Amino acid sequence: MSYDFVGANHGGVAVSFFLVNGEPGRGTRLHMHDYDEVVYVIEGQSTWTVNGQERAARAGDVLVVHAGEPHKFVNSGDGVLRQIDIHLNPEFKTTWLEE
Repeated sequence: MSYDFVGANHGGVAVSFFLVNGEPGRGTRLHMHDYDEVVYVIEGQSTWTVNGQERAARAGDVLVVHAGEPHKFVNSGDGVLRQIDIHLNPEFKTTWLEE
């Protein structure tokens, strides 16, 4: 579903990211991080749940998920969802909150 870049593997760069290419209906389970995450939607449509509140995101939208906020997303469109999920941390550290 995605390509990742881990900053720690590139000389300790202070960010990591996923380049998401998700089919309709695909997404993540509820989780959180101890650092902020910034998402830029390149193409498609996603529905995010952040701290129990739903948000729609479309191409060109930027979302900020703050450290400690439970969140998940699903491709809620009819086509491929392409987005960049930027983690402000040199490694991905995820606490999964649902199976």
